[in-house]
Amino acid sequence: MTQRYKLTLEYDGTDFHGWQVQPEIRTVQGELESALARLGGGPVRCEGAGRTDAGVHALGQVASFSLERTWTAERLLAALNGLLPADLRAVAAEPALPAFHARHSARWKAYLYLIEERPVATPIRRRYAHHVQRPLDLDAMRSAARWLLGIQDFASFCAGEDPGKPTVREMVSIELVRRDSVLRIRMVANGFLRAMARRVVGTLLEIGCGRLRPESSRSILLARDRAAAGATAPARGLFLERVVYDADWRGAGTPLAEVSPLAPLD
Repeated sequence: MTQRYKLTLEYDGTDFHGWQVQPEIRTVQGELESALARLGGGPVRCEGAGRTDAGVHALGQVASFSLERTWTAERLLAALNGLLPADLRAVAAEPALPAFHARHSARWKAYLYLIEERPVATPIRRRYAHHVQRPLDLDAMRSAARWLLGIQDFASFCAGEDPGKPTVREMVSIELVRRDSVLRIRMVANGFLRAMARRVVGTLLEIGCGRLRPESSRSILLARDRAAAGATAPARGLFLERVVYDADWRGAGTPLAEVSPLAPLD
């Protein structure tokens, strides 16, 4: 009997060419499907909640797939982690309904971006944070972020979307929190376009450095032109932090009122 599963993954994206499987290139989906094929005795197709780009990390990526054999969560996790490489780990597993799809069933997604603000970059954070030499103007960045909230057309903040593909998304919250020398930007939306999270961060960086005014984020939105936004922030600072489904929804407050732990190397 075929059983559907929901799997939560963590990975260091540095040495992966993104999520999506590609011939003869190391990807997260490729490594996971290879391990699942060994467990299932044949090809297994899995879907990811977010198609993370090359170099992007995950604290809470979700995958869905079906297996002919029924596994307990404990045995499935142990078997998978015995086959997966050290930079990719399955951290939770559970049976799912037949219609469950990691991407299509998702209600909200949260991305976290880390920026190290100090004159000299810390070598330990070089794979997980973008470095800037001087403190950014946090008030200006927060002011700019407010223009991006709500239901908006984020065409200016995407890269390489198919012509005609909808570019309207609902941005629920953008939080900016500084702790010691690390600035964290957490974005929660009902979906993200390709490179949208990194282009939003890149624009906020331009504003934080004083190269753009806070109200520029509004004019960039209205332009609906990819050339209007700031540069795309480097992949190494971005984490897919959490994916929220209907079963996780508490019905009050923000969808991430109780947020998952911050990325490593705080």
